Amino acid sequence: MHDRTLYEYAVVRLVPRVEREEFVNIGVLLYCRKQRYADILYHIDQERCSLLSPEIDFEQILGHLDSMKQVCLGTKAGGALAQLDQTERFRWLTAKRSTLIQCSSVHPGLCVDAKETHQELFKKLVL
Repeated sequence: MHDRTLYEYAVVRLVPRVEREEFVNIGVLLYCRKQRYADILYHIDQERCSLLSPEIDFEQILGHLDSMKQVCLGTKAGGALAQLDQTERFRWLTAKRSTLIQCSSVHPGLCVDAKETHQELFKKLVL
């Protein structure tokens, strides 16, 4: 039997009109300290998102999501935030904000393989 370890995740949501509080799940951020794993998986269903607001700038949204990925991975392209440790980066990315891209509350779980669990959550909650 493989040891299971704690992970945390948040669902990334596109909220085109914040005042209406309507959203579409577009990604999942997952962090597992023990496995030193932090990443974001995302996919935008443009047709579905456009039903909430036809004026969405998808290039801008993809730019934001790519920046989030760079911060998650701790790359130089992620700037100063990407230089924080993994826990701080995850906490910053999942902090509450009232913007176009928001995260759900952080949820815990147990996994054997963080990357595999991340893929499963992504398929279940986004695709």
